[in-house]
Amino acid sequence: MATQKPAWVIEKERAKRQAANETVWLFGLHAVRDALMNPAREKLRLVLTKNAADKLGEAIATAGLEPEIVDPRKFNVPIDEGSVHQGAALEARPLNWGALDEVAISGKGAPLIVMLDRVTDPHNVGAILRSAEVFGARAVIAPHRHSAPETGALAKTASGALERQPYLRVGNLSDAMEELRAMGYFLIGLAGESDLTLSAGLEQAATRPVALVLGAEGPGLREKTRETCDLLVQIPAAGGFGSLNVSNAAAISLYAAASRKG
Repeated sequence: MATQKPAWVIEKERAKRQAANETVWLFGLHAVRDALMNPAREKLRLVLTKNAADKLGEAIATAGLEPEIVDPRKFNVPIDEGSVHQGAALEARPLNWGALDEVAISGKGAPLIVMLDRVTDPHNVGAILRSAEVFGARAVIAPHRHSAPETGALAKTASGALERQPYLRVGNLSDAMEELRAMGYFLIGLAGESDLTLSAGLEQAATRPVALVLGAEGPGLREKTRETCDLLVQIPAAGGFGSLNVSNAAAISLYAAASRKG
C-alpha cells in the first residue's frame, strides 16, 4: 500500500509546479527592449502599439518573437492601471540566476553583495539593482517571502538592470548570510543606531569580500538578521539627524565598499 506523502513534501512540490508556471509582465520601452535582447530571458508574448514596434525593431528581430500589434486605446494586458507602458508589454518567465554559491564565488564583478531584509517596495528594489550594477556587485539577495518579486514596476525602475544584475530570492535570509560567511564574506548590517560608521566598518573588513545587509524603512533589520551580521554600522548624518531612503543608503554603501583600497 502506498504511503501518503508528508504535507511539507506536497507543499514543496506544489510550489515547484507553481514556480514553473509563473510568468511576469514587463512594460515600458526600456525594460521590454532589454528583456528582448537578453538571451537568458524566456519570452512568451509581446504586445505592442505600432509606434512602439517601430522603436523596438532591432530588439524584436534579435528575439525572434512575433509581436501582437494593438490599438493604443485597446492596450489590454494584465498590468496595473495607470502603468506607464509606452505601448510595450512582454510576458516572460522570471530569470533564473542559479545557486547562491555559484554567484557569490565565481560571479561577475567584485566580491560584493547586497542583502535585503524584507524590502518589499519594487521601486526601491529596482533602484538598488541599478546601483548594484553601477558599482559592480555580484548579486542582490532577498528572501522569497516578504520581498519585492520580479514585476513590471520593478523592471521599469531598474531601467534594464534586472536583465543583467543577479537578483536571487532565497528561502531563508539568515541561512544565506551564514552560507556567505562560510565562503569568506564579511557581513555588514546598516542600522542607524549603531555607534560605528560605515567607513570604520569597511576598514575592519579590510580586503575581505563584503555583504551589505539593509532592512526595510521603518522596521529596519529584524533581530535574527542583526544577530547574524558581523558588524552593524551607520551612515553618519550631518547634525546627527535624518534618515535615508533604503535605495539611497544602498547606493552610498555600495560606493564606499567598491572604493576600498586593496
